[in-house]
Amino acid sequence: MDIQNYMQKVGRQAREASRAIARADSKVKNDALRTIAAAIRRESAALIAANQEDLAAARAAGLEPAMLDRLTLTGKDIVAMAEGVEQVAALPDPVGEISELKFRPSGIQVGRMRVPLGVIGIIYEARPNVTADAAALCLKSGNAAILRGGSEAIRSNRAIAALVHEGLAAADLPAHVVQVIDTTDRAAVGHLITMREFVDVIVPRGGKGLISRLLAESRVPMIQHLDGNCHIYIDEDADADMALSIVDNSKTQRYGTCNTAESLLVARSVAARLLPPIAAMLTAKGVEIRGCAETQALVKEATAASEEDYATEFLAPIISVKVVSGLGEAIEHINRYGSHHTETIVSENYSNAMRFLREVDSASVMVNASTRFADGFEYGLGAEIGISTDKIHARGPVGLEGLTSQKWIVLGNGQVRS
Repeated sequence: MDIQNYMQKVGRQAREASRAIARADSKVKNDALRTIAAAIRRESAALIAANQEDLAAARAAGLEPAMLDRLTLTGKDIVAMAEGVEQVAALPDPVGEISELKFRPSGIQVGRMRVPLGVIGIIYEARPNVTADAAALCLKSGNAAILRGGSEAIRSNRAIAALVHEGLAAADLPAHVVQVIDTTDRAAVGHLITMREFVDVIVPRGGKGLISRLLAESRVPMIQHLDGNCHIYIDEDADADMALSIVDNSKTQRYGTCNTAESLLVARSVAARLLPPIAAMLTAKGVEIRGCAETQALVKEATAASEEDYATEFLAPIISVKVVSGLGEAIEHINRYGSHHTETIVSENYSNAMRFLREVDSASVMVNASTRFADGFEYGLGAEIGISTDKIHARGPVGLEGLTSQKWIVLGNGQVRS
């Protein structure tokens, strides 16, 4: 295969299809989405079979446990995938929405209209559910999508793409509205991230190595987050049972996700009371604790934490722990070592909770809730195309609104400027 010619063809097809999907009405898009969801449910067994082939090849290749976890599709995952597509169909269509319409002294009305971004390239590792999520979100928001999944998920992605195309055909939409790159050659990525004439935005979903490479090489604007070093802060006014439950869920439900907690901060005034039972729970579940001197004094299993540990997304059963003087030091630590992804405070003190919300500089900031809720599906977005830690355009889980922009519109009645 001539990769350059192939990618140019994919780009041209996407640009042409983007014009068709941008003018499609909500009913047509929703009909396509509902057909896709029904097809995913119907073909659950076939999707699991394709995924098992990917998993067998991945194990033979020696992929790490975190990657295998992301790659795996279960029956529950497939039901969630279909539900996500249906949820996107049920959401209001943002395209064409007019807001902030105001009369000016000249008599004109000035406002903003929400419009699609155009062609979105999504580059992702493992996670075959991203194929369905990204297709659904791009379709509903009026964008064409070029999906480049990892080679480890090629069979799963092809199987899901076939069901997406079934839905597009049923709604009489062009098949090229969603294209899955049908090659595992890494050169395809190099072309995708430099085709400014065809691609408007790149959304990477993968490990730090992949995203660092794309940040260095991409000529197309990106919506991205580099890593997820998420924090839990247990305040001096925390409920003990709640703190234990939130740490348990945030850290141990899944180790390989970007919204898994990697760092635990505990107020000094409650550390002796709350940290030992939390540490016992983590240790019982096989989590390695790396802590400060005060943590080690309270938790015999803890080893010394390094500066690097406090800034690391482990994606493994490891957690860094630090005893802090209080809320101010906790906020300072999070803003210094965190990746601006997701942080939570456990506290019954309203003032402390509100200060935490205001001063922590992250895309998602929570009070008395697990960091695992930082997710498009949980936020009611239907699904997410990714999570952004940028401060411009989109921040946090990126759903339909994040895949559109606003243009100025002016409504007049013959006015001319004097």
